[in-house]
Amino acid sequence: MRVLFDTDVVLDVVLAREPFAQESAQLFKLHEQRKIDAHIAAITPINVFYVTRKLKGPREAQQAVELLLSSLAVYLDHSVLDQAYKLPFGDYEDAVQNASAVASGLDVIITRDIKDYGNATLPVFSPTDFLIKLKSEPT
Repeated sequence: MRVLFDTDVVLDVVLAREPFAQESAQLFKLHEQRKIDAHIAAITPINVFYVTRKLKGPREAQQAVELLLSSLAVYLDHSVLDQAYKLPFGDYEDAVQNASAVASGLDVIITRDIKDYGNATLPVFSPTDFLIKLKSEPT
C-alpha cells in the first residue's frame, strides 16, 4: 500500500512526542520493511526543519531532514500547488498534502488531524486506525 505521512506523523517520530511516537515509529518500521511504501509532501521537510530547529537545535533539524530525504519519496510541482489551492480545505498546507498524495498516485493519507481532512479526496486514517486496518488485511 502506498501512503502519505502527514507532517504530524513525522514530527511525532522526530520529536519523540508521546503518546504518539510509538505508533508513528511503527509506520516508519513498516516502510523500512517494505510492507508499505511511504511518501511525504515536499512541505513536510520544511515544516520538520522549522519545528525541530526551534525545539532541538539546527543540528538535529538537519539530521531529521537528511533522514527524510534519504528514506521517503517526495513529490511536488506547480500543478500540486495549484490543485491544492483549488481544494475546499480550510488549511492550505493540508490541501498540499492531499494534492501531493493524489499526484503521486498514493492510496491513503495518514495523519493525527483527521478533522482537517474532511474534504480529502483519498481515504484518511489515523496512525492507530491504519495499523488496525493493516492487521486485518490478509497477507
